[in-house]
Amino acid sequence: MKIKIDKKDLVSLLSKTQNIVEKRNTMPILINVLLQAVDGVLQVFATDLEVSLTDQAPVTIEKEGRIAVNAKNLFDIIRELGDGPIQLEAKSNNRLQIKQNKSVFNIVGIGPEEYPVFPTFKTNDFIEVNPDVLMDMIDRTIYSVSNDETRYHLNGVYFEKNSVNGKTQFRMVATDGHRLSLVDRFTSGETANIITSGVIIPRKGLAEVKKIMDFSDKPLQMAVEGSQLIVKSGSTVLMVRLIEGKYPNYQQLIPKNLKKTASIDRESLLSSIRRVSLLSNQKSKGVTIALSKGRMEISSNNPELGDAKEEIEVDYTGDDLKIGFNAKYILDILNSFQEDKLSLELDTQLSPGLIRPQNDTNYTCVVMPMRI
Repeated sequence: MKIKIDKKDLVSLLSKTQNIVEKRNTMPILINVLLQAVDGVLQVFATDLEVSLTDQAPVTIEKEGRIAVNAKNLFDIIRELGDGPIQLEAKSNNRLQIKQNKSVFNIVGIGPEEYPVFPTFKTNDFIEVNPDVLMDMIDRTIYSVSNDETRYHLNGVYFEKNSVNGKTQFRMVATDGHRLSLVDRFTSGETANIITSGVIIPRKGLAEVKKIMDFSDKPLQMAVEGSQLIVKSGSTVLMVRLIEGKYPNYQQLIPKNLKKTASIDRESLLSSIRRVSLLSNQKSKGVTIALSKGRMEISSNNPELGDAKEEIEVDYTGDDLKIGFNAKYILDILNSFQEDKLSLELDTQLSPGLIRPQNDTNYTCVVMPMRI
């Protein structure tokens, strides 16, 4: 392989692979990317066997071929070079030579035949998705995904398609057992059979989908084939292995008929909880919320650090109520809102709390209380 490629094209290709390559070295081969020069383009392949990405850029090819090299080392070198064309040449013993002007680097690679078999797909059943809508849905759910590896079916976001009044609606749900976030968004256009039943998309896969949307201004296309989610944007193709397993009945986790509702300014609540939680228990992050007519008191107490208390004005006329929550869970929710006002719905000290933006009933967050 011997090619010339512009630096900005190569940086764009390699930057998309950096979070995908496996850094934990369970399989050393996975820290590499596969480069393949063929038919006037340089193709790059990266995989951790769960999430796989391929992309390509036009190049001047003197000799076709392929080589696999360490993704981070290659990216770090290319990023430090000056603007303009760069020459890449595969040498004997699987070494890649990188040349630009008077700079010459030789990095050790591996034989391309050692690289894992890259996943493929056959479907053409793609739908176009509004990137802004999808980004918003991911941002409003991904923080609730469980990190508990023993509950693998909760290590992703549940994605399903519904029909509401003849319109197609996408739904994303995430829960870790302590909190739940659910968002519904309507989509325009034909959705074909992208999802005939709900699928669970792993957290890392969604993070890479977000990254594609950050890099590209091209339309986003999605399809599901077997146990794979395929996402395309321009020349970039991302393949994500879906999580197998049955997602829990999340509807049971959403409380109904909550009797107490407070209307609260988001920024006031966010800044108060952020400050008060500084003196909360560092492990449980517990804060106490006391509601009474027209006001909310937020407090924390840690014998080793001290205590804190703040009061904010709220629109509330119900009975007095005191309830404990994990401050981090509340902050995650509030940080996912763009709206200025929210409603907090409660019932008793031991009942889950429900938080929604005041003008968006299609976004629902549930938080389990803490004993106080």
